[in-house]
Amino acid sequence: MYIVIVGGGKVGYYLSKALLDEGHEIVTLEKDARRKEFICNDLGSVGIRGDGCEATTLAEVGTNRADMLIAVTGDDEDNLVACQLAKYKFNVPHTIARINNPQNEAILRSWALMTLSAAPMSSWNT
Repeated sequence: MYIVIVGGGKVGYYLSKALLDEGHEIVTLEKDARRKEFICNDLGSVGIRGDGCEATTLAEVGTNRADMLIAVTGDDEDNLVACQLAKYKFNVPHTIARINNPQNEAILRSWALMTLSAAPMSSWNT
């Protein structure tokens, strides 16, 4: 399966590592040059410096052939934009957006996006 990961922070790095270990073909988009270099040094040439919210960047990494895009940046809005572009411009069948602020879950789900939250549900009403 070809998977585009947007965000190479801790979540993106460990997700990339796990998916590679399972034999998937991946690319990890990361804005920060030093973080991208860390990913490449540790995981191979899967790290690409770029903005997953830009259609040109997504086109360059072959998002049109991706089976899935997973956006795991620290910014809910960026995760939403990346998933919207993947789903509606590149026809990616499966998109997952990380939710950092549980109050944003409704808007992400209203776009028919699968969501993932690290926050325990008991803290969602705070």
